[in-house]
Order: sequence, then C-alpha cells, then structure tokens
Amino acid sequence: MALPGEATAPSDGGLRQPQPRYHQIGALSFELFRTFLWCLALGIWSFSPASAAEPVKIRFHTDWYPQPEHGGFYHAWLKGYYKEAGLEVDITPGGPQAFAVPRIGAGLADIGMGSCDDVLIANDRGIPAVAVGATMQNDPQGLMFHVNDPVKTFADLEGRSIAVTPGTAWFPYLVKKYGLKKVREIPHTFSIGPFLKDPSYIQMCFLTSEPFYAKLAGVDTRVLLISDTGYAPYRVIFTRKDFLEKHHDAVKAFVAASYRGWRDYLADPSFVHADLRKRNPELTPAKMDYSAKALVDYKFVLGDPAKGESQGLMTAQRWQFQFDTLKELGVIKGKFNVADAWTGEFIPKP
Repeated sequence: MALPGEATAPSDGGLRQPQPRYHQIGALSFELFRTFLWCLALGIWSFSPASAAEPVKIRFHTDWYPQPEHGGFYHAWLKGYYKEAGLEVDITPGGPQAFAVPRIGAGLADIGMGSCDDVLIANDRGIPAVAVGATMQNDPQGLMFHVNDPVKTFADLEGRSIAVTPGTAWFPYLVKKYGLKKVREIPHTFSIGPFLKDPSYIQMCFLTSEPFYAKLAGVDTRVLLISDTGYAPYRVIFTRKDFLEKHHDAVKAFVAASYRGWRDYLADPSFVHADLRKRNPELTPAKMDYSAKALVDYKFVLGDPAKGESQGLMTAQRWQFQFDTLKELGVIKGKFNVADAWTGEFIPKP
C-alpha cells in the first residue's frame, strides 16, 4: 500500500507514466489530504527511527572495574556508536568476584571480556564460548619486581615466590619453559600492599596499572611481560555460540562499533576519562593518562605492523598454539575443536 503522496501503480496496464510526487497530492481527496495533515501535526504519522525495528539489547560484562583498559567500549557507548548500529548496550563492570565467563555461561551476560585462554578453558568445561574479536593483540600481563631485584630474566625466578591468581594458565608455562623447579606460587591479593612492604616481593600485574600505583607510593619497578616468553594470548571479547547464531548481525555491529570506539579513544582519551572517573572514583587523571599512554606505546590495541599485527587481527596459528600449549600443560583436556572457540569473520581490514 502506497503512502499518501507516493507513486502508485497505474490502472491502465502501465501505459501511462506515473506522475511526479507534487502532482499526485492534488489527486487526493480533500478529506484524505486534511487527515494526512492532521496526522503529521499530531505526530501520528511518524518517519522517525522509533518506527524502525527495536534495538537489540546486549549485556556487556567487562573484566574489571571501569578502567582505561576499557576505554574504547565506553567511548563507543558515550558517543552513541552502539545506538547508531541499532544496539542498546548495557555495560556491567567486572571485579575479583565477578568474572565474565561464569556469567556468560549462566546467561547473565551476552558478551564478555577476557583472554583467549579464558575462552579455551570455558569450552573445555562445556561452556560454548566463542571469541568474536581481539581487543588487544598482546596481553599486558606481566611480573612486577622492585627495580633493584636481582631477577633480570624469567630464568632468574628459580627459588622465588610469586603472587599469582590461582589457576592462571601462563604460570605453569613459565615453570616448564624455564625449568623452574623451586619456584613457589602464592595467592595474589589484588593489592600492591604486600609488594610495597617487601623489596623481595614479586607479583603478577598489568603493565598499564600496578607500576603506576607503586611509583605513586615511591617504589620504582620493572616489569617482565609474559608475552615476551612466546606465550601471547589475545585479549578478546566473546559470547555464547547460541547468542552469536541468534544475533549474528548484532554481534557484528557490536564488534565494529567497539573497534571504532577504540581507535577514537586512543586518539583522544580525555573525553572518556571524565566519565570513567565518575564510574570509578579511585581513578585519577594521572593514572588514566598513564594507562592510555601505555596502551599506545606498547601497541597493545592497534598492534605492531612490523610484526604483522593490526587491530582486531586473530590468526589460526596463534589460537592453535594456545590450544596446544594448554593441552600439553594439562590445563585443558582439549576434546573440542579449537576452530569452534573463535571466529575471524569480524576481523577488520588493516
């Protein structure tokens, strides 16, 4: 059915040429035309986006409290990139007791953040998680030492105690690769308090975070990045297989809008930082600037072109390496197809 003023099919078998729009209005009856004007005046006849399909709701669960390491997602949200893509995104912060994998598995979130190790372990435990994008080409995780600590390389860790989150997949890799027989794993407290008090203390960290707080407390540090050992998982966003199948286009739109948000955030993080501080009052401008600079300097997000990296890139080789390594270490049994744990469909062109 044609809207008032639109061309209609001729009644003479198509021999007559349709008249221009401005001629057709004159052919409407006076009553119909008056009704049309009333509808426009009252807002009944709407051509606004509200008359389009309802936006797809996505519950996005981050891996920690609001941080610059989430800057691209918040930028996309604040700038309306998700809305432009037809999405209604709700961002829920993670924390020490609120990790994304269990919530994704329980259906309490739709898309989450983590490492590709998290996705592989989830699949091994029967949670059909699928990585749909790489937010970081390399993981900022590392080991933090006092600047005068004698440890210079990973091989120097022999005989030392290291504070690590229980179940951290890369720790047994370090032990095996460097033949560490007397290294001791102690629970990570998610605090740098013990580190500040003990010059011999070693703990896991994010290069983009803990070294700043140590420096602020007057303690100089050094960091050895885990990725320098050859163990280099992607930081990824992932969803459930059934959600991807049901909302394929929405997931695609979310990934693309997030990548756009990350590019713009790294170009100018100041817009997002004001919002992040409202969400997480513990953040200071200096801390956020430090984190954003580290993300750029170490090419965590956009990748290093000299190494063949680019934003969002994921390769079958790296996924297979992580799969084989975790299986060899006994972290996973590996009775699933690694290709089912990720998709390269949404990788943007460099």
